[in-house]
Amino acid sequence: MTAPTRSVIVTGAGTGIGRATARALLAAGFCVTLAGRRSAPLEEAAATGDDGTRHADALVVPCDVTDAAEVDALVAAHVERFGRLDVLVNNAGVPGPIADVGELRPDDWAAVVAVNLTGAVLCAGAAFRQMAAQHPSGGRIIDNGSISAQSPRPRSVAYTTTKHAIAGLTKSIELDGRPYGISCTQLDVGNARTELLDGFVGEGALQADGRRVVEPTMDVAIVAGLIVQLASLPSEVSVPQLTATAAGMPFIGRG
Repeated sequence: MTAPTRSVIVTGAGTGIGRATARALLAAGFCVTLAGRRSAPLEEAAATGDDGTRHADALVVPCDVTDAAEVDALVAAHVERFGRLDVLVNNAGVPGPIADVGELRPDDWAAVVAVNLTGAVLCAGAAFRQMAAQHPSGGRIIDNGSISAQSPRPRSVAYTTTKHAIAGLTKSIELDGRPYGISCTQLDVGNARTELLDGFVGEGALQADGRRVVEPTMDVAIVAGLIVQLASLPSEVSVPQLTATAAGMPFIGRG
């Protein structure tokens, strides 16, 4: 008997890791809702070819993850189209300002927290409620933590603090989801080649000793492949934390 097709929501699906992940999931046979702020990049990510035709198993839902009503509507639209929600790739995020805590402006801090932390909590909460209520219950949430959840880059206090908070969110979901068959993974990625990475390391990344160093990078498709593997795991398997970095980058021993 063939296993039923799994369905996935990917937030931040218009660019970077989210885009690569959504396309890899569609190629692997998943039904995918692509969510993000702007329709045009989402439609491009959901296209099957140069003519712009949307993949038959793709749904595009523009969504501001900082708005609870829009997040609830995103999950409702996904379930209406695909029947249930098996996986949330909780990926939407912003890099925030280059600043230490003394330089950080309150409005910049609030903007980063709104997307990277509040947005992640809102998306996880809406997915959790759906996964707990559906029959059979259960599902998997994959939180994009970043290796900054473990060790910061210099002058990245807003981004680093929100990503450290993702560790607590992931562990809480993993614990509270047990009665419903919901598991949660914190995926910490280092130096996958994306537009976001270019802002950090394009001319050489700032190191703790003040030098700028051109760091190794890895193809974002590798990260997307890891997420496809996580999404494909049977429900009896939990992967609470996974770290993947470009080989040789200065992460172990950072600082």
